Amino acid sequence: MSGSLLRAHADGPGIRAWIIWCTGVAAYVLAITNRTSLSAVGVDAAERFQADAATLSLFAVVQLAVYGGMQIPVGVLLDRYGSRPIITAGMILMALGQLTMALSPSVGVALVARVLLGAGDAAVFPAVLRLVATWFPAQRAPVMVQLTGILGQAGQLIAVVPIAAVLHATSWSITFGSIAGLGVLFAILVFAVIRNHPPEVDRDVSVNTDTGAIRVVTSSIDTGVGIRAAWAHPGTRLAFWSHFTTPFAGTAFMLLWGVPYLTAGEGRSLPEATGLLTVFVFTGMLIGPVIGDLSRRIPNQRSRALVLPSVAVQLLAWTVVIVWPGPAPLWLLVALVISLALGGPASMIAFDHARTHNPAHRLSTATGLTNAGGFFAALLAIFAIGVALDVQGAGTPETYRLDAFRIAFLTQVPLWIIGAIGISVERRRTRIRMGLDEPRRPRR
Repeated sequence: MSGSLLRAHADGPGIRAWIIWCTGVAAYVLAITNRTSLSAVGVDAAERFQADAATLSLFAVVQLAVYGGMQIPVGVLLDRYGSRPIITAGMILMALGQLTMALSPSVGVALVARVLLGAGDAAVFPAVLRLVATWFPAQRAPVMVQLTGILGQAGQLIAVVPIAAVLHATSWSITFGSIAGLGVLFAILVFAVIRNHPPEVDRDVSVNTDTGAIRVVTSSIDTGVGIRAAWAHPGTRLAFWSHFTTPFAGTAFMLLWGVPYLTAGEGRSLPEATGLLTVFVFTGMLIGPVIGDLSRRIPNQRSRALVLPSVAVQLLAWTVVIVWPGPAPLWLLVALVISLALGGPASMIAFDHARTHNPAHRLSTATGLTNAGGFFAALLAIFAIGVALDVQGAGTPETYRLDAFRIAFLTQVPLWIIGAIGISVERRRTRIRMGLDEPRRPRR
């Protein structure tokens, strides 16, 4: 087993590996579409369910809470069963969620739909990362992870434009029922094409391509002991805080509050709003390879040179938009969405931290801990914005107003501050652990 597997990795991935990865990425695109399916129809959802801002934000909060809470269990299940059944189950859960959303007569049923969506979505991205680890040489992992994230963002384009167009041309039930049908088709495709590991081996394994060491991955390694061991390393905590801090503002904007803010707050037309969200997606896709290459070139300066600057740019952009007298000009809104788009590629650096500072047999758990950070921050931001709008009496489409949105978006600032502190502290501890910095000597 060892010799054939090492030869496969030395020769590079074959056509089968690429087909499996492409299928996994296609499933991830659909997962992103499901995740952001309310992004361009938030006002329609508010009108359908007669929901105020806090209730509308609860849809996204529940979905993200389930997503974040499922990350560690998904990691353990991945180590036991592999990617194929986990992605298949994720597709089925998301299909059930969208079917429930299509038929939901009330807020309560719609919340159940978002729970199913969050659970299914949680399974896909970590499972695709595992396919990268088992089918591709380790040296290619940083590029493959960035490429996976970049291509996955195409799902946001599907959510921004076609879903809104189909909804306005047909009906709520037909739109979300159609997405459910796609989920069923993709579940069949994933089960038929994806395999957990190369045929040369009968178990998922981790391969150290520098030393040639091979280790069979089993769930007994990644239980509570593995979780505690992963979190105990400052590199994992650095990954958590990096993912906590960088993408949440863009997630809140794309997942729920972007279209209501741009249309009801800034007075932009729906085509202008969807155009701005499209700029967000394409910016992330274009910037991703650049940040990925920089991350590879400066592995010991990632936080200071890439992560923290992306946070500072987002904070600066929102500050300028919020203090701008009157509605922001189009060029400034374009600058805002470009700044927010930096958070997605920067957040992928967190997975470089997790991979660098954890042994391969603990990668799924470390990835789960890392991934949970960003979505925990996003659910806090989304809910805080909704509550802030309600407190100001601007929680429904009829009462949305620009000044209320500006104050509501200020609730993101504490999250950036907390995250930046966490990054700085854990970066210092990680560098000490790696022997790059000397520990501070206690004062006498």
